[in-house]
Formats: sequence, C-alpha cells, structure tokens
Amino acid sequence: MDVAEQKLQESQPLGQGEEDGIVTEGSSFVHGEPPQDSVGPPKVDSSVEVLHEKVSKQIIKEGHGQKPSKYATCFVHYRAWTENTQHKFEDTWQEQHPVELVLGKEKKEMEGLAIGIYSMRSGERALLHVGWELGYGKEGSFSFPNVPSMANLLYEVELIGFDETKEGKARGDMTVEERIGAADRRKMDGNALFKEEKLEEAMQQYEMAIAYMGDDFMFQLFGKYRDMALAVKNPCHLNMAACLIKLKRYEEAIGHCGIVLTEDENNVKALFRRGKARAELGQTDTAREDFLKARKYAPEDKAITKELRALDEHDKALYRKQKEIYKGIFGPRPEPKPQRVSWIVFIWQWLLSLFLGIFKLARHRKDE
Repeated sequence: MDVAEQKLQESQPLGQGEEDGIVTEGSSFVHGEPPQDSVGPPKVDSSVEVLHEKVSKQIIKEGHGQKPSKYATCFVHYRAWTENTQHKFEDTWQEQHPVELVLGKEKKEMEGLAIGIYSMRSGERALLHVGWELGYGKEGSFSFPNVPSMANLLYEVELIGFDETKEGKARGDMTVEERIGAADRRKMDGNALFKEEKLEEAMQQYEMAIAYMGDDFMFQLFGKYRDMALAVKNPCHLNMAACLIKLKRYEEAIGHCGIVLTEDENNVKALFRRGKARAELGQTDTAREDFLKARKYAPEDKAITKELRALDEHDKALYRKQKEIYKGIFGPRPEPKPQRVSWIVFIWQWLLSLFLGIFKLARHRKDE
C-alpha cells in the first residue's frame, strides 16, 4: 500500500474525496448502545400490546419514524430465550453481526419474530412473547440453535433500521456486485451523516454496510472482488471506530480497528485510532506501540507526532506525581542533631576525674 494513501488526514472529514454519483436508497435508521447482557430476559414494566393470538410485545425503548412494510429489508439485533427454562439459545449482539430479515420472506421459525418487527419503529427495542406455534414448533430444533419441542420464546429485539424495496431482495439472492454496491451506498450515507456530526445515525449506516460484507460472503471472494469488498468494508470499520472514539466507547473502537488490522496489519488509520482508544483507556505502552508503528509508514504525519508527544508528557507528569507521593510517604531524611550535655552530668564527670587524680597521686606517694 502506498504510504501517501495510508497517511492520516484527521482534519479531513470522513467521506471527503470519495466518488459521488451513487444513488442512495431511502432508509430509516437509528443506533443506540448495545443492552447490557444479563442472566435472563430483561424485566419490563411497560404495558403489554397484543399483536397476534400468539405474539405480544412490551416496549423497552421507543423508536422513531415509520414502521416497515411487507418486503422491507430489516436489520435487527436480538437475544432469544425459551420462556420456561430461561435458556438463552441465540445472541446476535454477542456475535457482533446484525441479522437481515426480509419481512414476508422470513423462515418459518422466525414468523413470530417478524410479526413483532412489523410493529416496531427504527431504534425501538422490545420484549416479544412468541408462542411455540410461531417459533420452532412441535419438533423444536436440536442443531443450532438448540430449542426444545413446543417451547414458547422470549425475544429482546432491536430494529436497527430498514430499507423499503418493491420486491425485497435478501443478501443471498444478490450478485457480488449488488452486495458490494448496497454496502457502498450505506457507507456513503454514513459519511454524509458523520459530516453533520450525527454519529449514532452514521454508525447505523456503517453497521448495515458491514452486514452486507459478512464473513460468509467475504470467505467466498478472491482477487479483484475481494479487493472491491475490502475497499468498502474496511473504511466502514475505521469510520465506526472514529465515531466510537468520539462517543467514548473505546473498547468497541479497538475491536473495529482490530478487524481491519487482521486484513491489513500496517493500516495507518487503524493503528492510529486503536492507539488513541488505548491511550484513553490508560494503556499507554500498547498505545505507544501503535503510534510508533503508524509513524513508520507515515513519518511526516503531524497527528501521530502530536499523540506521541502527548504520551511523553503524560509519562513525565505521572513520574512527577509518583515522586511527590513517595516523598510524602517516607518524608525527608532527618538531619543529625547535636547532643546537648546536661550541666549536672558535666560536674559529675569533673568531680569523678578529680577524685581519680587524687587517688592515683596518693598511691604513687605510698609506693615511694
């Protein structure tokens, strides 16, 4: 990779300099922080809305905008439990890959989940109660996921976003060019939102773009097609990292940089942004390693030099602080003080020496 292409341009907004002319599909989206994992399904106090004889919903977080219609391509995250045993059998947040669902073309076991999604708005998070008839049925599933027979289900689901299309085309039915093109449109949408400082909405678009570039898809690509896909996928991960750093979600930013570095271990932007995130977490040694490696490939970059200088100043300040702390604990070494001789002791010593002198004189005369 050319060093000039790798150089960081922190002052240049994301997306600047990229090709225009890509027609953007209409979409509705929102993004929030992933919910905290817990032992079981969340406890929800909101009212129960009956959507179907076998499906009910309780809203955890309100969404906004329109609801998806039939054949909308929806991107969702969810956790799923069996209602009786509270056994969690699926978690897309943990896998870090949202699920694509074309409403009206969903698998039979996801029919109840789809009914719930029809009722949701972008960004909405809800708890769905689904009867076994609209889940894995009388037989259940004994592969993956492992669901017993006639198991009622609970879903904690979030509708990340959706695209309205006339026919509803799943990723698996697209050609390679169509999938890369769809991902690139999401990336361009994200870049425009980033320029407007709409970070969470921008992240939503990048996340949907990454969903088109899933591991199963990338594994099949070679040569120019893989290069084309990485030219879309890697910038999305890097832009996600930039958003997450601004939102102070440093661990997640490090994860996205790591994905890029797996494909391109000398990617300067990935090294730089991972270094920034690590520095914010106080991981100064590993942050310095990232910055030094980035500087190796972009030696003239001022942003890298600035970050390395900031780390040096941090280390100096920490040393001074520690020095003061240790000084306060042990204190200065005490100076030896001159001993004061008591006048009583002085007189006693004089009398004793006088007595010894007289005694020696008397003894000397006796010997003569």
